[in-house]
Amino acid sequence: MRTGTVQRETRETQIQLAFHADGTGMAEIKTGVGFFDHMLTGFAVHSGFDLTVSCKGDLQVDCHHTIEDIGICLGMAFRQALADKNGIARYGTFTIPMDEALASCSVDIGGRPYLVFNAEFGDYRLGDMDSAMVEEFFRAFAMNAGVTLHINLYYGKNDHHKAEAIFKAFAHALKAAVKMESSGILSSKGTL
Repeated sequence: MRTGTVQRETRETQIQLAFHADGTGMAEIKTGVGFFDHMLTGFAVHSGFDLTVSCKGDLQVDCHHTIEDIGICLGMAFRQALADKNGIARYGTFTIPMDEALASCSVDIGGRPYLVFNAEFGDYRLGDMDSAMVEEFFRAFAMNAGVTLHINLYYGKNDHHKAEAIFKAFAHALKAAVKMESSGILSSKGTL
């Protein structure tokens, strides 16, 4: 079973997270940041991954620590779940239109963490979430999951639509990359 669980406690956040790569898209998300809950729920539904997140964070400061630390935990849980990369497609790319916004995500589950993030947001806030935290979430995920992520927002006007297109493209790209396709490791080296 491809699952990962993480419990992480710091002075800023207390997080419990469970991830199941072969799920049904079930989401139980309680981060204290409503817009982020909406993004993570959409991620679970569109990827087909089961995701449970419970977080108590220092939201009296702002949402930064909560969102970044959840990115860390999701990356760690993903890495646990996909520790045996045997048979996976490894790569995934997907483009999502969300009304006037168009975003794509390409992923390589190759063990080399890297983030390319080409997206700009006009508004400072997305509900109760700082728009700058979209990039920070994906950076924390990529570094802790050991994956390469390329995220490109081609255009869009509504920041809600831009963020949602990005999260959904991410979901579908990961779904494609973790799909079981054959036996063996997809690498000329024979290992990742």
